[in-house]
Amino acid sequence: MAKPSTSSSAWHKALMTIRELGGIIRTTDAIQAGIHPRTLYQLRDSGELEVLSRGVYRLTAQGDISDPDLVIVATRVPQAIICLVSALAFHEITTQIPHAVSIALAKGSETPRLDYPPLSVYRFSEAALKEGVETHQIDGISVKVYCPEKTLADCFKFRNKLGMDIVLEALKLYKARKKFNLGELIRYAKVCRVEKVMRPYLEATL
Repeated sequence: MAKPSTSSSAWHKALMTIRELGGIIRTTDAIQAGIHPRTLYQLRDSGELEVLSRGVYRLTAQGDISDPDLVIVATRVPQAIICLVSALAFHEITTQIPHAVSIALAKGSETPRLDYPPLSVYRFSEAALKEGVETHQIDGISVKVYCPEKTLADCFKFRNKLGMDIVLEALKLYKARKKFNLGELIRYAKVCRVEKVMRPYLEATL
């Protein structure tokens, strides 16, 4: 498709709006912002926008994304909280390379339909879901991730699925790379109902 004149008011307005929104936009948000779908597709076809995932676009001129998988998930599934191995990787307290993005959702909520990246969905109780959530900015997008201490408690809770080798490695790297906060670890262990399981391992690291 031939690129229309850059003086096109619709193009200019659309590009300005997308920049103001951080350079990444969903089709539904674009329409709400007054961008016609035809304009969005023309920007895509001309190379001004690239497709991150179905219905998610970003300005090509912005360069590479530091963590595209987390950005896509945060954009497509804004209620999701990055958890378990994906959160360990974000906080750099694991040597594991996640093959899917692990997300926490409320029990009973609808399972997201995402073509990419692959998801591992974990259901949390209301109390466990809301505790220890941090919001980080990645390439202008707000991404919700559990803090390291909450993540470790969650890993102990799901230790049978993850494997204790991954959990214990994460605890070791946490002690080596982060400020060891025993009080917060115990607090989140109580929230996740794994205090009896976690405490001996925590005491052994002191």
